[in-house]
Amino acid sequence: MNRAFLSLGGNLGDARAWLTLAADRLASAPELRLLARSALYRSEPWGYTEQPWFYNAAAAVETELPPLELLKFCQSIEREAGRERRIPWGPRTLDIDIVSMDGVVLDTPELTLPHPRYAERRFVLQPLSDLLPGPAPPPLRDIGTLLALCPPSPRVERVCSPEDW
Repeated sequence: MNRAFLSLGGNLGDARAWLTLAADRLASAPELRLLARSALYRSEPWGYTEQPWFYNAAAAVETELPPLELLKFCQSIEREAGRERRIPWGPRTLDIDIVSMDGVVLDTPELTLPHPRYAERRFVLQPLSDLLPGPAPPPLRDIGTLLALCPPSPRVERVCSPEDW
């Protein structure tokens, strides 16, 4: 079994409900086990800034799926939420990124692990810090150290505890 850390986000429609749907699908999938989810956060848009704020969270799962199969499963949840890929870093109902899988380093056209930009994105690191308050498993770097190095913008604000979304 591999442990994987996922980053969830969305800002179209009822984005908070889409994140809840994603957590429910992760919890009920026979191929994996939801170990934990972070608090829910709101964040300013990054990259393409002319869009609504995002809701963001993180989830830890355990799975026997290989990385590309986990990616396909996450993309199926995105499609269920009506995800359309139109503008890079643009508005979306739901985005599920695999940030890392314990011990897995991968670089393919479909997937790079760990996620190539996780260390510079406060909206990924802040929810991950809920799941990894201590040392991070390789190949991740220490989340607390990375957060301390992140610029304060774009802003990330805690909305509610894991039990309330």
